[in-house]
Amino acid sequence: RKTFDVGEIVLRGVSKIFGSNIVAVDNVDLTVNHGEFMVLLGPSGCGKTTVLRMIAGLEEVTSGDIIMDGKRINDVDPADRDLAIVFQNYALYPHKSVAGNLSFGLKLRKTPRPEIEKRVAHTAKLLGISELLDRKPRELSGGQQQRVALGRAMVRQPFAYLFDEPLSNLDAKLRTSMRTELIKLHQELATTIIHVTHDQVEAMTMGERICIMQSGRIVQIGHPLEVYRNPANAFVAGFLASPSMNLIDAVLNGTEAGLVIEAGGTRLPVPDSFADSYGAHRGTACTFGIRPEDLHTEAGDENHVPVDVDVVTVEALGPETVLIVSLPDGKEIAARLERAFSAPIGSRLRLYANMNLMHLFEKENGRVIPVPRR
Repeated sequence: RKTFDVGEIVLRGVSKIFGSNIVAVDNVDLTVNHGEFMVLLGPSGCGKTTVLRMIAGLEEVTSGDIIMDGKRINDVDPADRDLAIVFQNYALYPHKSVAGNLSFGLKLRKTPRPEIEKRVAHTAKLLGISELLDRKPRELSGGQQQRVALGRAMVRQPFAYLFDEPLSNLDAKLRTSMRTELIKLHQELATTIIHVTHDQVEAMTMGERICIMQSGRIVQIGHPLEVYRNPANAFVAGFLASPSMNLIDAVLNGTEAGLVIEAGGTRLPVPDSFADSYGAHRGTACTFGIRPEDLHTEAGDENHVPVDVDVVTVEALGPETVLIVSLPDGKEIAARLERAFSAPIGSRLRLYANMNLMHLFEKENGRVIPVPRR
C-alpha cells in the first residue's frame, strides 16, 4: 500500500539488530489506526518494548520504515515526533512538585503561561489529582505517581501516547482500577495509544486490538475476543488468558465412526462438522487444545465427551473455582468451574470436554488447523 490514512502510525518491514547478530525485532509490519488503543503483548524479550522505543525514536531502526501521519520519521529527532511516553518507573522529577512535573515539558516548548496553567488544571481534574499539585513525588503513593506520569504526558496533547508497562509496579487492586481509568481516559481523549504489556488481562480488557509478539515477530493481530477464540498457533493459545488453554500432545486417528483424538491417555471423538478440516491430518501427531472453561461437570450436547480425571488442587477464587486435574497418563490440565464447586484432593471426577470448542495444532510448526465454528 503506497498511501497512508491520516493519523496512522505504520511500521513497514521494521527490524532491529543489536551488535552484530542479536535480532530483537524481525521484519515487523504493523498499522495502528488513528485514535486506536493498540496493545503490544508478549513475554519478556519478545521485542515489544523495542518496537515502542523505535516508534518513539529512542532506538534507531536497523531496516524498514516508520511512517506517522503519512510522513517517514526514521530520522526525525525524538523531541520532534510529538509523542508522549509513560514509562514503567514513571521517571518523575523528584525535586519538582506535581504541578512542576506536569508543566515542565510545556515550559521547555515555551508554551504561554496562561495556556500552561489551563492545561495543568484541566489534566489534574481529569486524573483526580488537583489536590496533589503542591506535593513532591516522594509524598505520593504508587497510584498517585502513576497518575502524575500520565498527566505529564497528557498536558502536551501529543499525536499519540506510548505506554511502556505503566501499571506493572502497582498492586493488584490498584492495577485493576487504573485499567478502568486508562480506558475512560482513552474514550475522553480520543487519541492513539500504543500500550506495551506482558499481562494478558490488561491486553484483553484494554485493547481495541492486540498484537501478540514472539521472538521479535508478530504472531497475530486482532480484536481481543477474536484472538482468544481463534488463536493462530499454539503459542498464542498457550499465552493468552489465565489459566491458559490446555495443550496436550495427541494423535488424530480415524475409525469407522469418525475421527478420534487420542490424548492424555483418553479417546475424544471429533465432531462430524470438523471432519473435512481435519481429515487430511489423520494418523499424524498434533497438539490438542481445550480451554479450562470448556470443561464442564455435566454433559451438554452429543459433542460433550466424558473424561475421567483425578483432582490435584482446588483453587476457590470466589467468582469461580479452578481445578488442576490429572488425565489418565498423568498430564495435568486446568478446569474453570462454577464458584460453588468443590472436590476432595485425590478424588476421581468425571468432566465433559466441549469438543465443539476444541482446537488442533500442527505438531511441527504449531499452526492451528482451522475449522468452521458455530
